[in-house]
Amino acid sequence: MSMKGTFTLKVCAAAAALVFTGVAQAQSSVTFYGLVDGGLIYTSKTLGANGQNAGHQFSFTDSGLSPSNFGLQGTEDLGGGLKAEFKLESGINIGNGGYNDSNGNFFGRQAYVGLTSGFGEVKAGLQYSPFFLDVYENDPRGLSQTGSSLLPYLDNVIATGIFTPNALSYTSPVLWGFQGSALLSLGGVAGDFQNGRQYSASLNYNNGTLALNASYFNANPSTGSALATPVPTQFPVSVVGRQLGASYKIGKLTAKVSFVNYRGGVGGSGNNQYVYGGGVDFLVQPEVDLNAGVWYDEQRHDATNHSLLAALGASYYLSRATTLYAQVAVVNNHGTMDTGLSVTDSLNAPTGTTTGVTIGMRHIF
Repeated sequence: MSMKGTFTLKVCAAAAALVFTGVAQAQSSVTFYGLVDGGLIYTSKTLGANGQNAGHQFSFTDSGLSPSNFGLQGTEDLGGGLKAEFKLESGINIGNGGYNDSNGNFFGRQAYVGLTSGFGEVKAGLQYSPFFLDVYENDPRGLSQTGSSLLPYLDNVIATGIFTPNALSYTSPVLWGFQGSALLSLGGVAGDFQNGRQYSASLNYNNGTLALNASYFNANPSTGSALATPVPTQFPVSVVGRQLGASYKIGKLTAKVSFVNYRGGVGGSGNNQYVYGGGVDFLVQPEVDLNAGVWYDEQRHDATNHSLLAALGASYYLSRATTLYAQVAVVNNHGTMDTGLSVTDSLNAPTGTTTGVTIGMRHIF
């Protein structure tokens, strides 16, 4: 072979290497994931007509510990530390195969596209608000569907701030333990920018032992069709939320406290509710976890209306993917308060004391 031919082959080989290097840098991955959770629930009371006790219940329950869901998520490496990402997530009721915790839409939990780099993360689409993410971070029971701060949250604002549509968000990188997030959700109603508009922001600090956070949320109700779903919804409601939280980790024990203020919401423009929470999580063994939490919810504008919710939980990890669990929750409602015990089957409870027990299994894939 001539020198010219050898040189040509080397050039072609180098070009091919560059092409394949570029392809390797732009490699993408797509993951199908999900969680299924089901079991049994017993409650000593149920909320009937006119707030009266309709008797006890014993039934199958979907999502006793965590919301059953499935979805797709993916990333593409664009080079230079920049990555594209997406997520499509739907809730499902494993009791009947229908929707649950999904805002009535097929991908009603999360549906967004975004970019992430050393400068932070930008997302566009349906997503959780920074305020709700702090509710999760501050919950000593991992925001269990039974007996957690999720119950006072839903009782005050339904799902406002959880499934936040038409949203743009930015989350900063972690700098000296600090990280900030901001979100704006556009109502999409012509001629009325305020209609259905939501915004939220949070600032978190974590040094591995001590964690602190503060967050804010503001939402206007929507009268347009931008947020319409196949299943009629009652949100967003008009609400202003403020939150402070702290946690401290000592070995296998983590203690958490929180304070949340809801102004407006389901109770109307004059509503002003304070929710004080706290609890602990203790990883007894790698396969055994115990946790406990208590939440006191009071209406500042009417002190006769208040509730006290407490819960205990135990989880046994058969494997990384499969968990057996048991939970006991008690709520005591006074005045017009109707705080419940479990999201799926006991979202509200009558006046007085109600006790509930759930047992079940969760599998993550």
